[in-house]
This record gives sequence, C-alpha cells and structure tokens, in this order.
Amino acid sequence: MGSKTRANTLKQFALNIREVPEAALFSHVSPDGDCLGSMLALGIALESMGKKVSYYNTSPLPDNLKFLPGIERISRSIPEDLPANLIFIDCAEADRVDSHLVNNCLPTRTIFNIDHHISNTLYGTYNYVDVTAAATGEIIYSLLRELKISITKEIAINLYTAIITDTGRFSYSNTTAKSFKIAAELVKTGIDLVAINNILFERKSLAQIRLLHKALSNLVLLKDGSIAVIVLSKEDFAETSAEENLSEGLVNYARNIEDVEAAVLLKELDNDEIKVSLRSNSWLDVNKVASKFGGGGHIRAAGCTINLPLSEATQSVVLALEEALKHGRNN
Repeated sequence: MGSKTRANTLKQFALNIREVPEAALFSHVSPDGDCLGSMLALGIALESMGKKVSYYNTSPLPDNLKFLPGIERISRSIPEDLPANLIFIDCAEADRVDSHLVNNCLPTRTIFNIDHHISNTLYGTYNYVDVTAAATGEIIYSLLRELKISITKEIAINLYTAIITDTGRFSYSNTTAKSFKIAAELVKTGIDLVAINNILFERKSLAQIRLLHKALSNLVLLKDGSIAVIVLSKEDFAETSAEENLSEGLVNYARNIEDVEAAVLLKELDNDEIKVSLRSNSWLDVNKVASKFGGGGHIRAAGCTINLPLSEATQSVVLALEEALKHGRNN
C-alpha cells in the first residue's frame, strides 16, 4: 500500500478511481442502509464503465434492505485472491470490515477510503472523507456526477436508501439543504418513495415488535432523566427470536424521551462482546465518548464494541456519559 494521502479534491479522487480496471468493494459489519446503498450504487456505476466489480460484507444482511438492486451479489465470504484495488465504503476504520482482511491484504493493495465519519483514521492509499455529508450516499452521488455517470433507477434506489436512513427521513441534525437537493434529483428517476419508506420504516416483523417491547421494558433513566439506557442481553434476543440487526433504531426510542440528552443501547452479542450505540440530542459529543472505548462515528451518533461482561460494560459506558455531561457544553 502506498503512502497515506488525503485526496484534496473530489476531482482527483475520481481520476484515481477512473484508472481502476477491477475492484473489490467492502462495507462495514452490522450493515445499514447507508453502507449497503452506497456500496451497491458505486459498484453498479463502476460496472457501467466497464470495470469488474465484486461486493463483500461479512455480516448477515438486514431483511428490510434486501430490496436494494444488486444486493444478491454481496458475498459474506472474502476470498484470498482479491484484486489490486479495494474500495472501503462508510468505514471509519479498516477493521470495521474484517480484521483478517486488514492484517493480510491491506499492506499489498491500493485502498480507496470513502466515508463521512469524523472519526475516520484516513487508512487508505486514497482518502475522500467529507464529514459535512449527512450520508456516504451523498458523497457517492457527487462522485458519480464527477465521473459523469448517469443516475439510473437502480442507482437512485440505492442512494435514496443511503441518504434517507442516515438522516432518519431527513429529521436528524446532520440533514442539510444538500440532502434534500440530492434526494430531489434521485426522485426524478421515478423511484417509488411510498414503497421504499414502507419497507424501511413502517413494515415490522413480529420479532421486531417483541424486541421493541423488551427494549422499552428494559429502559431506565439516570441522572435526573438526562441519560436513557437500554440493555439487551443474549437471552432477550433468544426470547424474542430476533436477530441482532433487528435492533437497528431502538436507541432512538431512548433518545426521544423528553429531557434526555444522552441515550445508549448496549447489546450482548456474545460473552464479553458488547455492541454499544450512542446518541445525543442537543450538545453532547458522543463521538468523544465512543472514542474512549476504541469506537467513533459522529458528534450526535457513534458506537463502539466493548469486551467486558454486560453489567461491567454498562457501568463503564454510563460512567463515561455521566462524566461527559458533568463537564458541560463548554468543555
């Protein structure tokens, strides 16, 4: 891998990608609409340029995203004989994809890093990280425009899904005028907004509803109602017959409670492996809190994985949130 450089302009990054004859595309574990939609949109576009593309994500794909055009081509198994060029999409750190890949392939490959997380470590040979973008899907849209690739309906469905999921239907604080402008251009391709919104936000499986009930039953408020905590154990997932990816968005129920500034969802994936999702409402920088545990993300939305028993992980995260809130807005 060449020396690390930050791509100064989208134009330069596009020129670098244009020279690639073949690429493997990767998105982060526990995939969401932004990473999958962005990856598929870029891959379909590169194929339209005559390039050979393969797609990889090592996690199970969420059922509500299986409508995305091209998603059936994503493989969970990463082969040994990867091409010379690897494109990482929506990954703040390379090991958010696969630690084996990082240790064995990255040193000998050219890495393209496309992301919008403020915690991105600029691990690529070429990095294009725009922290002002509400979603990586916005960056991919701009990249495709720079490459002069026409936005087909397939690409539009993927990009619209990327943007609408990461902005919470244009309700999160990361939403900008650009988000609406790009979405408006995507709608012009004739995508079915009602169907997409129904699949992404309205339709629920019985297991999801049972998990929601369990999560709300477990919810507790701390520090005069300024911190809301939801804890889900392995037993909770087993009792509700819910896969871990069905917990996507549950932390927002905690965040939405009046007077809550910080919300956290802790999920026990395995013994001593706890996945943590952090959210804030007005001023708290949860990216800084997540970074204390080796994670990151955005100022209002971040996450990390903690290798401790569930009760200890919960105590550690709550203490970190209390400390952050105590320091106040100006520190």
